[in-house]
Amino acid sequence: MSMEESGFSQDPQAIGLVPMVIEQTSRGERSFDIYSRLLKERVIFIVGAIEDHMANLIV
Repeated sequence: MSMEESGFSQDPQAIGLVPMVIEQTSRGERSFDIYSRLLKERVIFIVGAIEDHMANLIV
């Protein structure tokens, strides 16, 4: 399976791009990368099982 068939690209401009979010408040504008913004809102993505030793860290 080629890179194009698998849906992955080696386009240099696509590597390392992280979407940015702009937050507007009364104090002005602030930009966050999307992952920092989601973490601020306590939204996380978990891939795989949550094991006992990890459970307390996630709650």
